[in-house]
Amino acid sequence: MTLLHMQVQSADAAAPQSGVTQQDLFVSGQGGYATYRIPSLITTNDGTLLAFCEGRRNGRADSGDIDLLVRRSTDGGTKWSDATVVWDEGPNTCGNPCPVVDASTGTIWMAMTWNSGNLTEKDIKPGFGVDSRRVFIASSNDDGVTWSEPREITSEVKQKEWTWYATGPGAGIQIQHGAHRGRMVFACDHKVPNEAPNDWFSHVIYSDDHGATWKRGGSSPGGQENECEVVELSDGQLMLNMRNKERSSDHRQVAFSNDGGATWENQHSDPVLVEPVCQASIRRIAWPANGEPGMLCFSNPADKEKRRNMTVRTSLDDGKTWPYVLPIYQESSAYSSLAKLPDGTVGCLYEADDYGRIVLARIPVAALLSAKVE
Repeated sequence: MTLLHMQVQSADAAAPQSGVTQQDLFVSGQGGYATYRIPSLITTNDGTLLAFCEGRRNGRADSGDIDLLVRRSTDGGTKWSDATVVWDEGPNTCGNPCPVVDASTGTIWMAMTWNSGNLTEKDIKPGFGVDSRRVFIASSNDDGVTWSEPREITSEVKQKEWTWYATGPGAGIQIQHGAHRGRMVFACDHKVPNEAPNDWFSHVIYSDDHGATWKRGGSSPGGQENECEVVELSDGQLMLNMRNKERSSDHRQVAFSNDGGATWENQHSDPVLVEPVCQASIRRIAWPANGEPGMLCFSNPADKEKRRNMTVRTSLDDGKTWPYVLPIYQESSAYSSLAKLPDGTVGCLYEADDYGRIVLARIPVAALLSAKVE
C-alpha cells in the first residue's frame, strides 16, 4: 500500500478533527496485578493485533513476581481478548517482551529476559548462572493463542562478563531488502561492570534460520546507551535508536549498520528527538513506492526533564528530519510501542498516568501528516 493510499484511506475513516482514538488495554490494580508495564505491540501476518506487557504482581518495582501477558484482537483493535499468560515463573521476574513476526512462516518469535525475583538490578552478577540476567526465546504458530516453552539462549547472545541484559523493550524487525533479507533482528542492551562511566551499551541479536538459532551482533561504539529499537532504512542500512544515559545531551542516540547489524558506526545524538531518559519506539510504516516517500514513526515522552507528553513524530526521509509532530497525551507517559495496524492506521501502545494504564492510541496517517511543524 502506498503512502498516498494510506493517507486517503485513513482520512476517509477519520472522525472530525484528528481522528485519533484511544482505549485502555491494561489498568493497574485490575486482573490480579498491581501494575502493568513495558508495552509491546505487533500485527501478525493474519492481521491479528497482539498487545504484550509485564504484569507486576505485587507492586511497581522492576524486580519480584513479574509475568509476561498478551491480549489479542482479531477485528483490528475494536474488541480484545482477556489477558493470557505467555510466561510465568512463579515468584521470579519474566520481562522485557520483544516480539517479531517471521513474514515467510507466520511464526511469532518473542525474546525475553529472566532473573530471580529476589534480585534487583544492582544484584545481577556476570555470567549465565542463577544470579545472572538470562535470555530466553519463545514462539507461537497460532497467532499468539499459545506459546512454546521458553528456550534459553543466554550463552549464544550474551558475553559472560556482562551483568545486566535486556531485550528491547518494544519489538524486533525482519529485514526486507538486500543481502540480509529475511534476517530477524532484536535490539537489546547490556552492562559491562568496571567500565564506568561508559558501562552501558546497546547491541542486537539476530537469526538467519527462521529462529532455530540466534547470534549476537554488534554493539554501539559509544557507551552510555541502553534500551533501544532498530529500523531498516530505504538505502539498506539499519538504524539503532537508543535511550541516552549520558546527560550532557538530553536527546536520543542513533547508530548505523551496513552489514545487517554485525557492526555499528557513526553514533551521534539526534538534536530533534528530546527525551527525559526513557524508552522509545521507532517503526517503519511505509516503504518508498511509485515516487512517494517512505515513512518512519517515532514515539516517546517528548520532554527533557519528565516522563510526560507522549508524542508521535513522523519522518519521510529515513529519520534525517522529523517535521511532523503529533502530541497524543500531554500528561504523565513513559514507555511505548508502535505498529502499523491492519487498516493502515498507526497504533501507539503506551504507558500513561504514572504507570496507571497502558493505552492504545489509533492514529490515522492523515493526522500524522497534518501535524507539520514549520
